[in-house]
Amino acid sequence: MNAATAAHDSPNRSHDALNVALWIAQLVLFMVFAMTGIAKATMPIARLAPIMAWVTGVSPALVRFIGVAELSGALGVLLPTATRVRPGLASLAALGLAIVMTLATAVNVATGELAHAPVSLVLGALAAFVAWGRSPVVEG
Repeated sequence: MNAATAAHDSPNRSHDALNVALWIAQLVLFMVFAMTGIAKATMPIARLAPIMAWVTGVSPALVRFIGVAELSGALGVLLPTATRVRPGLASLAALGLAIVMTLATAVNVATGELAHAPVSLVLGALAAFVAWGRSPVVEG
């Protein structure tokens, strides 16, 4: 391989690495938000309360709404890219999940569930990464 070939291959390798990292992030987000979304949308509040104390302080309808929103975000962060149908929607879904996790972090702090805050922050950062990486500007 000569210097010209190496210089030409480097952007492709970095794009491939970014694409792999984005796919991994999307799959993690899908799995986490599908599981938590289904739980919040379907489980009795009494069963959720031991692991999510905040659910007892809000209406059950809000818990169900958040569950449906998380499940929708999980599907939205994965399916558009996987099916190549309107792939730009994955970026918007990830942005929505990043906003949800920012709010979740605030709730963690407000309710004293500080042990959950780092998880919320990491998931929010992962969602922000996907929102950026799958945006039409980056994917061009």
